[in-house]
Parts: sequence; C-alpha cells; structure tokens
Amino acid sequence: MPLSTRAIRRLLLSLLLVAPVALFAASEERPPNIIFILADDLGYGDLGSFGQTKIRTPHIDRLAREGMKLTHHYAGSPVCAPSRCVLLTGKDPGSAFIRANRGMAKGGIRVVGQPESEGQYPIPDAEITLAEVLQDAGYKTGGFGKWGLGGPDSTGAPLRQGFDRWFGYNCQAVAHNFYPTYLWDDDKTIPLDNPAFPAHDTLRDDEDPNDPASYERFKGNEYSADLISEQALNFIRDNQEQPFFLYWASTVPHVALQVPDDSLEEYVGLWEDPPYPGGKGYIPHFNPRAAYAAMITRMDRDIGRAIDLVEKLGLANDTIFVFTSDNGATSGTHEGLAGTDAAFFNSSGGLRDGKGSIYEGGIRVPAVVTWPGKIPAGSTSDRVTGFEDWLPTLGEVAGANEVPTDISGVSFVPTLQGKKQSARDSLYREFPSYRGQQAIRVGDWKAVRQNLMPPQKTTQIVRTELYHLGTDRAEENNVASEHPELLARLEKMMRESRTPSKDFPFPVLDEATP
Repeated sequence: MPLSTRAIRRLLLSLLLVAPVALFAASEERPPNIIFILADDLGYGDLGSFGQTKIRTPHIDRLAREGMKLTHHYAGSPVCAPSRCVLLTGKDPGSAFIRANRGMAKGGIRVVGQPESEGQYPIPDAEITLAEVLQDAGYKTGGFGKWGLGGPDSTGAPLRQGFDRWFGYNCQAVAHNFYPTYLWDDDKTIPLDNPAFPAHDTLRDDEDPNDPASYERFKGNEYSADLISEQALNFIRDNQEQPFFLYWASTVPHVALQVPDDSLEEYVGLWEDPPYPGGKGYIPHFNPRAAYAAMITRMDRDIGRAIDLVEKLGLANDTIFVFTSDNGATSGTHEGLAGTDAAFFNSSGGLRDGKGSIYEGGIRVPAVVTWPGKIPAGSTSDRVTGFEDWLPTLGEVAGANEVPTDISGVSFVPTLQGKKQSARDSLYREFPSYRGQQAIRVGDWKAVRQNLMPPQKTTQIVRTELYHLGTDRAEENNVASEHPELLARLEKMMRESRTPSKDFPFPVLDEATP
C-alpha cells in the first residue's frame, strides 16, 4: 500500500530531525502557548519602544517592557515571501526554497479577485515548517493574516504545511487591498460586504484631490485586519485547554493606506498631511500620514486585546508573545511609494534604506519577546539573531521531540534566558531581485554587494562594500579599501554560504558558487 503524502512527510521529518534539550520547562509542565505576531513592512523605528515619537504603540511597548528587545534581529529577506519562507523553514536565503516574490498563476496569468488564479510560488511538500514541528509536538496550530507561500491548490497551501486552521489572505497581491471582496476560511473563500475596486488606482480628472469626498470610493464595510484579528482571538478562546501556536501574520502596515475612520480620527490634524492623489502606486488617500500611523495603532490595539484575553483566561504565565516585522519600511527605499513617508516618521530608525534593500533598513527589524518568569523583564539583547533561528528556538521552548537538522538557524534560548551565548559565526542574506543583492554580517562587520543583476545591455563592475556596524550603523562609510584581507575573507564566506537554486536563479552568484 503506498504511503500517503502526510506519512511521507513524517518519515522525512524523522530522518532529518534531532531531539532538542528543553531548557525552560520540566517535562511534566504544559508546554507554553506561542503567539507569533508578524507585522508587514513595519520599519525598525516604527515602534515607541524602538524610538518612534509620532505613532502610538502602547501594547507592543508593554511587551518590550515586560520582556526582551532584540536590537540586532534580521528578517529573512527585504521582501515578503522569501522572508516568511526563512521564518517558517529555518533556512537562510542561501538555502531556502523561496528566494524572491513570484506569482504562480494557472496559465501564467493571475487575475486579482479570482481565487482560482491567485497565489505565489509554493514551498514544496517535503519542506518541514515550524508549524509542522509544533503540530507534531502536540500543538494546535493556527495561521491568520497573509500567507504568500503557495496558492490554495498547491503544495504550499497553509493547511498542507502544518496549520490546522487558516483565515485571511492566501495571495499577497489580493492583500494589497484591506477591503477585499473575499478572504480564505481554511480551504474555502467567504464573501465580504465590500465593493470591488482595484488596489492600484488614481483619482480621476474630475475628482478634486483637495476634497475628502473624492476618496470615498476607496473604502469598504468590512476591514480585513479587523476580521483577521477577531478570528485570531477566537482561536485563542477555542484552544485554551491545550498548547497552541498562533501565527498572526498581520497585513499592517503594508500599503495600500486604508484604515477605518474611527482610527484615522486619532491622527487627523496632528501635523501637516498633504493628500496623496495616487500616481506612485496603490490607491489615493486624503490623509496619508495619519492613515499610516492609524493603521499601526489599530494593529497595536488588537494586540492589546490578545494580551488582555490571555490574561483573562489565566494563560499569561504559560504564553510566549513574539512581535517582529517581515522586512523594513515601505518608502525607506522608494520614497513616497503609495503615499508613505518613511522620512517623516523616521521609520527606518536611522538605518539605511528600507524594504527591498539589503542594507540595514531593509532587513534589520524590531523584535520583542515576552514570557513572564522565564524571559527577564525590561531586558535587551544585541546578539545577532535572524528569522531562521525561530524554528529551533521555539521548537526548544516547546519541548518538541524533534527539529530538522538541515536548517541554518541556531536556537537562542540561552539569550532569551538572559544568559551569555556565543555569537553566531555569520548571518547571510541574498536577494535575486531589485538588481540583485548579497550581504554577510560577521561580528560588527558587514559586506554588501549591489547590482549583481543589472538591466540588460548594462555593463557594471560590482565592488563589495564594507561597513563596521558598531561605529557606522547607518552604513555611510564604506571602508572596503582599508581592509582588503577582511574583505576577501567575507567575499569567500558569501560564496560558501549559498546553494544555487534552479527555481530562483542568481546567475552571477550561481557561477561563482563552489
């Protein structure tokens, strides 16, 4: 009798796994619940606890006060899908399957609003995800928000990758609109009471950009972020009697700039706020700065509701909260995109660039972790950590019997305990889009290579840049010429840190990979 797909996956899991040592809890204790909240395009400086002065985030800031801030934490990639792949598989971008955003539509044509044609390139069935590791450890697993790792009928669909429950968007392109006409509820779509309108549009010639009424047609009745947060809270209520893993992949504050009026009113009039009539992507907004701030504060409100619920249910001491972002802020690299204004909010927190860039502003992200009585309150760690580290770390705190051995991530449980932990040897990043980028960090040194995939018919000499982040966190002073031996060593490490991918080719690097 042939093995089922699930049986094959379990067999692969057993062959590629090692049993971790549970350091937080004795075996007779209930494993902790894990609530992992992933913001979408939130910059390093967008939280009050990370220096933000204009946007209010009291509940996330509370988590920072009551737990640990990770100040040198790196997303898996400067954009959505590959970053999430690193997070869920524990493999860095040099070995992860998904390395760039790519649609995977039937017939090669994706039609936004038609569920049968949506979705991104899928992670393979054989990949072992964090959700599967926790599911096999006895956790109830639920995902809510944005997926982006495989269409509804693909091997990468969330219910085929370790999640017992899914609610939200499957396709990243559909998630560009907070008032969609449908969302996914497990493996079926549910209609929403929203008018259909494109997620990329401008005001018409007959619409006055200085008249608020011109922007009304870009609103709806059911705000997706509200629906997603309510379903996430229901998951907590429904699973309070057993360990659960809640993966809350919020779509905030990814553009388009859309937020209900009751939240928008909290910021309207606080500062000069020129209308965005469109023209730089996505849809117009009359108060773009207020909208960006209000989106983040509304997300923070919902996180506060989750904290309150956990406390009401008596689960606070048995629940780990993690909050971080999938990459840097939207307009840190593309100023003014969709009406965003990273400079006004200092969204990158003094780091260079933002989303889409492999400089610090694109990949270093805010991160806070709290677990009462286990993680020291009010603590900060400057140890370098990355998205690939979450799978082994959370597998360990959950007491999972087995975690994959073919991963790049390293558990940082000792760091979370407030203990000394040796520094990681290196942290590698690559991105075969936006002209091709590559970087590696070793200690405070960071080597960066840009323009590895220039436009056709363009001849460009690629020179490796070198920065000392301990004294130059903004990456303003390229000291490559002063340290030729170090530069050569880091270039060699970059070549050795990757495996070529036939699905996501990176010609310049593939040819040089040993």
